[in-house]
Amino acid sequence: MRLRFVRSLLLAGGTLSLVTASFAQVGISVNVAPPELPVYEQPVCPGDGYIWTPGYWAWGDGAYYWVSGDWVMAPEAGFLWTPGYWGWRADGFFFNEGYWGLGVGFYGGINYGFGYFGSGYEGGRWDNGHFFYNTAYNRVGAGVRNVYSARVSEAAGGRVSFNGGKGGIDARATPQEDAAASGRHIAPVAAQTQHAQAARSDPQQRSVANHGASGAEVHPRELPAVARSAAPNTGNAKLDRQYQKQQDQLNARQNQERQKLQQTQDKEHQQQAKQKPSEAKTQQLEQRHQQQTQHMQQTHTQQAQQMQQRQSSGGGSRGGGGGGGGRH
Repeated sequence: MRLRFVRSLLLAGGTLSLVTASFAQVGISVNVAPPELPVYEQPVCPGDGYIWTPGYWAWGDGAYYWVSGDWVMAPEAGFLWTPGYWGWRADGFFFNEGYWGLGVGFYGGINYGFGYFGSGYEGGRWDNGHFFYNTAYNRVGAGVRNVYSARVSEAAGGRVSFNGGKGGIDARATPQEDAAASGRHIAPVAAQTQHAQAARSDPQQRSVANHGASGAEVHPRELPAVARSAAPNTGNAKLDRQYQKQQDQLNARQNQERQKLQQTQDKEHQQQAKQKPSEAKTQQLEQRHQQQTQHMQQTHTQQAQQMQQRQSSGGGSRGGGGGGGGRH
């Protein structure tokens, strides 16, 4: 099972209230919806007793970052993972923490794939203290002996990653999910916490969270044109010309960086095409290109903001395209 990638970043909107059977909520309200779920491939299960925990968007340091899916040893025999999810309430998006329990509770109706199709879990089951893996939705190695294959009707509706609000999944907890949520729980184990912390510290895992000004484009040519700042108007004609020159130099350099990255990505596409790659290899290359493009766009946005701040405070009166230090 592979996830489709959709190039968009949704804004929060609407006034639907969220009806959940959540285990815990992160005490932070975010007014920008998490991006849609990206393409990724499931690694091979490392051994018996490991449960797949799907990837999700987390929030930190003013932006969303991607916590990739991972195989995690179940804390107890018989326990299953209920994924966390983002839900819209009247004043923003809140994250409902995932948890371990004897049943799978409500996770927003989100189609995370790999057996998590919006309700319940079809990726495997416990039987007499042993976990049996559904190979229709999981990659398992030769060392995993407890397997079966059974396909089910998979949820539709794209890769939306949040419940409620404008554009969100319209789903509510079933009585069975409510019952699972009220049972005994175990919070994410240490391996999951460490995995999430590592993702937060990795710049390549961060999304371009810019309030919908642009989407999660894959290649530089799909980005909107480099935005030009308003013409400086300090009342000092000489200083205005100097500031305008700095802005022009920054724009030119950023356009050159876009072109260079696009040329590199085009070359990689050409090289891969000669090898007749599998669908998985093609998706991996596209995801890497998306990460490169997002990182570049985020850097360019920060550079423009820093220049504007320096110029508005009277700095940047020396130097070239980067806007030098010193005061006029």
